[in-house]
Amino acid sequence: MNSEADWAKAAQQFQQLFGDQWNTALQSLQELAPGAAANGFAGQAQPLNFSASKLQALQQQYLQGATDLWNQGLQANPVSADRRFAGDAWSRNPVAAFSAASYLLNARTLMGLADAVQADEKTRARIRFAVDQWMAATAPSNYLAFNAEAQKKAVETQGESIAKGLQNLLHDLRQGHVSQTDESVFEVGRNVATTEGAVVFENELFQLLEYKPLTAKVHERPLLLIPPCINKFYILDLQPGNSLIRYAVAQGHRTFVVSWRNPDESLAQTTWDDYIEKAALRAIEVVREITGQDKPGGQINALGFCVGGTILGTALAVLAARGEKPVASATFLTTFLDFSDTGILDVFIDEAFVKFREMQFSKGGLLKGQELASTFSFLRPNDLVWNYVVGNYLKGETPPPFDLLYWNSDSTNLPGPMYAWYLRSTYFENQLVKPGAAQVCGEKIDLGKVDLPVYLYGSREDHIVPIGGAYASTQHLPGRKRFVMGASGHIAGVINPPAAGKRSHWLRSDGKFPKTQAEWLAGAQEHPGSWWTDWSDWLKGHAGKQVAAPKAYGKGRHKAIEPAPGRYVKAKA
Repeated sequence: MNSEADWAKAAQQFQQLFGDQWNTALQSLQELAPGAAANGFAGQAQPLNFSASKLQALQQQYLQGATDLWNQGLQANPVSADRRFAGDAWSRNPVAAFSAASYLLNARTLMGLADAVQADEKTRARIRFAVDQWMAATAPSNYLAFNAEAQKKAVETQGESIAKGLQNLLHDLRQGHVSQTDESVFEVGRNVATTEGAVVFENELFQLLEYKPLTAKVHERPLLLIPPCINKFYILDLQPGNSLIRYAVAQGHRTFVVSWRNPDESLAQTTWDDYIEKAALRAIEVVREITGQDKPGGQINALGFCVGGTILGTALAVLAARGEKPVASATFLTTFLDFSDTGILDVFIDEAFVKFREMQFSKGGLLKGQELASTFSFLRPNDLVWNYVVGNYLKGETPPPFDLLYWNSDSTNLPGPMYAWYLRSTYFENQLVKPGAAQVCGEKIDLGKVDLPVYLYGSREDHIVPIGGAYASTQHLPGRKRFVMGASGHIAGVINPPAAGKRSHWLRSDGKFPKTQAEWLAGAQEHPGSWWTDWSDWLKGHAGKQVAAPKAYGKGRHKAIEPAPGRYVKAKA
């Protein structure tokens, strides 16, 4: 091109090309979203309608972006702010830099188109989710033919990185999931879940672990922790320095934990009622028997995390309906009791999906743990899926050891009937906050009768239990309440030991609980560091006097069966 006319002609052709791509983007969205725009992901295709004003603005932004991309192509390639394309290899390779910039432009435009769809909010959320998944999967960084960093590494290692990547791929195919960490480094009971204790009770659903005291005296009211049954309990006991279990023991609480069994076919008929009656209520009963709190007026403190909190809340409602009050206080960590605001998970839930699951498990069966794990990973596809595809397979890297990601890959099955009840009664129909709507263990559930002090925690960036969903429990539990918001997400916000000196938490001192979390936050104050110390101070006020620490595990017929962490937690899905 030797003249300005040549450049002008080329620029015109380039703009025409992106004009064609604009039309292709509109067509792609129509093809991508028919299921999302229908009743459920598998419905009949329905044409999408767009806001005319938003569509016009988007088209102008797209063409301007295309022009800017053309102009940048005539200059030095800038480093991308997107970490997938931030390496020097991308900026030094004009073709790679252009493919990345073009992809990002198209991604922004498709997401803008999704927001411009004229439909109800749930349909738009489903379309946004589908677009996000598609764009995450089609990023040029995911493919060796376009990934400049992977190509550079292949040249530098004379093809060794490609060979190693193939080995990693075969390894992950054999194990059935993408490796997020070097799993060979960890072993449950050896370098995770190491707090000293013993199994003092077991049945077909759970083992009960009691931990060795670290103080000469303990509070007379013991503490029972109920973790989520969709994961292993040792998220609460990863390493000594970040173990909530060890922290509770060190604060002078005689601490017990439910270790859920990883269900096999023998539990294929197990129901939600079983998890309440035979697990949560049985664990409360056994802890009281071991600690001498089974006498009249004897009580324990209890904590539930995530689904474990929903199980605990349901169990407390059953006890209230029976006129029993064996629990002095309850702590709910990132827990749904009110399922009005379930965040991104709502895109999966509708009548068709719930009926499909009910039909699938009408005669029993298991929801495989890997299916659950994959679903949660794809809620953050770039961080928890494609990041490892690129590192493990294209670059031939072994992911570094990380205890939390090892736990994340240690999946757990669920009994189908239990899961189907949970899906309809909570996520779809939100029965727990409707007095009398749900019947569990022969009792009508009414959270308004669960009148005891509660400590409620929610994480600000939680994508599994949004902060508004965690806060909503304040509107249904009638007892004295304390709500705290922590920084970070579903796991990192909870597992935040004081010694780390990380993150902040927010508290409100006036004792008021307005209708929404946003209103609550407007009157809250930020405090540096972990929320654990605040919780510990609160719990001590409900733990009773101090007594001599026990010299042995269990009591009476509840004797030590085996050392913690026990057999159940080691079973693989």
